Amino acid sequence: MVSRIKTVAFQGVDAVPVDVQVMVAPGKVGIQIVGLPDKAVAESRERVQAALHASGLSMPPKKVTVNLAPADLPKEGSHYDLPIALGLMAALGAIPSDALTGYLVLGELSLDGMTTAVAGVLPAAIGANALGLGLICPAECGAEAAWASGDMDIVAARSLIQIANHFRGTQLIARPEPSIRAAPANLPDLAEIKGQTVAKRALEIAAAGGHNLLMVGPPGSGKSMLAQRLPSVLPALAPRELLEVSMVASIAGELSGGKLSDRRPFRAPHHSASMAAMVGGGLRARPGEVSLAHRGVLFLDELPEFSPVALDSLRQPLESGESVIARANHRVTYPAKFQLVAAMNPCRCGMAGEPGRSCARGPRCAADYQARISGPLLDRIDLRVDVPAVTAADMIRPQPAETSETVAARVAAARALQAERYRGLGLPAETLNAHCAAALVETVAEPDAEGLKLLRDAAEQMKFSARAYHRILKVARTLADLDGDEAVRRIHLAEAISYRMAGERLPVAA
Repeated sequence: MVSRIKTVAFQGVDAVPVDVQVMVAPGKVGIQIVGLPDKAVAESRERVQAALHASGLSMPPKKVTVNLAPADLPKEGSHYDLPIALGLMAALGAIPSDALTGYLVLGELSLDGMTTAVAGVLPAAIGANALGLGLICPAECGAEAAWASGDMDIVAARSLIQIANHFRGTQLIARPEPSIRAAPANLPDLAEIKGQTVAKRALEIAAAGGHNLLMVGPPGSGKSMLAQRLPSVLPALAPRELLEVSMVASIAGELSGGKLSDRRPFRAPHHSASMAAMVGGGLRARPGEVSLAHRGVLFLDELPEFSPVALDSLRQPLESGESVIARANHRVTYPAKFQLVAAMNPCRCGMAGEPGRSCARGPRCAADYQARISGPLLDRIDLRVDVPAVTAADMIRPQPAETSETVAARVAAARALQAERYRGLGLPAETLNAHCAAALVETVAEPDAEGLKLLRDAAEQMKFSARAYHRILKVARTLADLDGDEAVRRIHLAEAISYRMAGERLPVAA
């Protein structure tokens, strides 16, 4: 007799159906797993045998063959433990053979028969719901799975015995409820930053339109403090965005306790991060920092200290909103629509251009340091601002500063205008000005006559690329939205160009 259990293999955030076929037949005693299993799957036989023994079920003195179909699809991870164990229990009659036909199963087993949380439960639950199936998973993952659908049948059990008793009718396992992680009560506030009026303005524009931002200034000027306060002015994730972000976090195993959060991700990798850590990869093609920052912020402090290879690997995700990991035997795509915020010193010692300070190596210090950032990457950054050292007057008698709550209200109003505009054009409501296609931006951000003349003169004088031209229009559109103005005027274009000019002074290498 062959028992069949449905489970999944993961390709990016997509859950691919896998059929677990278990057959008990005469032959050499033992469990043989076939179907391109990796080391973790091959070791399932030891965990399954120990878990069944701990649950009071002895292995038959026969040959057990487990086939994971389709056989040419690589199987990775420990979530095959539970479907293999339940398939074997069904083949031995410990569970009614037809009880599991309407379920998709995944989970890891410990040696005492208890279930253990695994990564990827949320995309697996969404995939099961699309197929009209229920889900059997570890109890720790039940709250995560419950987000897939309100009426989906979910069995979140703590042990194999609980699952067997549930299907025998002697114990009822209640359906888990979706849960959300409470927002932190003490987020850093913009009011804590003294001075830096221009940098705060640039941060607000970046938040309103989803624009990439580069801050250049000496050590201690507040660049990292500004970036850390960006999440406090960003709106919460919309329901659709919440599921997108949580699916990536689920695949990466970063959903604590199965609780989802409506806070936008804020990722700040160390500058020693490799290219695979940034864009994803490794043996199992896991999502990288750009995907974990999807719909949120990727903050790169000390930008030139990152390896040139890691930095240039960001160019494709910044353009397409996707991270594509290609291997000889498979190709995985993760979403990566993130907002890049970077900070850097003007030179290695950090004091180039500061009044009363000078570099020991002279102008070459700044030129060599800034040349570590390639021209094509810098061309993809919309806003570039100088963040000078804070003066003693700002520290001793600071001017009253706006709170994050006040700025967040203006950001939310500007984003509401963008949502209404792009919804009317047939685009998703979460589309921002920074994500607007080049063919469309000339329509939605068409400047008035005076603004067009200013833009033409600036483009000719500063030799803007086509990408720079369109990005200036996008920033100007965001500035108009912050002012509640339907038209893009000369004043908006002048401010947008000024943020572009700050970066043109950087002697970068193309």
